[in-house]
Amino acid sequence: ASSDLITDSAASATAFASGVKTYNGAIGVTPDTIPVPTLIEIVSERNMNTGIIVTSTITHATPACFYAHVANRNLHEDIASFLPTSGIDFFAGAGLKYFVNRKDEKNLLETLNNEGFTIDTISLKPYPNAEKLGFLLAPSSMLTMLEGRGNFLSDASSMAINKLNDNHGFFLMVEGSQVDWGGHDNDADYLITELIDLDNTLGTLLDFAEQDGETLIIVTGDHETGGFTLASNGDNYNEIKPTFSTDGHSATMIPVFAYGPGAENFGGVYENTQIFHKILELLSE
Repeated sequence: ASSDLITDSAASATAFASGVKTYNGAIGVTPDTIPVPTLIEIVSERNMNTGIIVTSTITHATPACFYAHVANRNLHEDIASFLPTSGIDFFAGAGLKYFVNRKDEKNLLETLNNEGFTIDTISLKPYPNAEKLGFLLAPSSMLTMLEGRGNFLSDASSMAINKLNDNHGFFLMVEGSQVDWGGHDNDADYLITELIDLDNTLGTLLDFAEQDGETLIIVTGDHETGGFTLASNGDNYNEIKPTFSTDGHSATMIPVFAYGPGAENFGGVYENTQIFHKILELLSE
């Protein structure tokens, strides 16, 4: 981040979505709080379809940086107000409470409907005739995997692909949001079950990409949380003991994996802002 040695999700997601360094807590703005174009805004102008899927609120720092511009990540109601006219065609996650019973008394579900969205607040189900589609399936966070969230992330990803995939192409951001929360809680079972869910979702996405042949998948993280280590259990090198060194973020280097056309551009060591520029360069070819 421009403000700290260790980044938070807001600064790092702004780096991914807009290619600039900014302060911790910033959503889609420069250190001087000037809005910067996001990938979703850029590709929407090129008639590409766009989507966001998360297991957090849809207004949480990472997803917010792809469609909103506010000075502070905690301004959830302000962030929500950007969504109806953001250029997003599909979204799924939690955060219903930021769209209804708001301090400004606006009903953003009505606003979303007026902008062509079909909104479901109960369950994931297909709406084949929907112009744009959104799911707000919990007031704040989705259930954890340990609590029985099930295949939401994978199912929503499949639904998004079916909705967004056409001759114009699409951009889809999928986040296993609660991997981070397991790290903050120093809860290995929480972290690992969320990571397995993300891994299963990647399997779904990779199956599509392999069959499609024209889709690039990029897998990375905005930061590491918890100083999580797969350590030996003392001198027993046949037993792994998950360990943590902090309940905050760490400065551990973050891997980037890529599959599909242009994947070769994502090797090496580089700043997190280059994710944005590498994607943009491929879109310009």
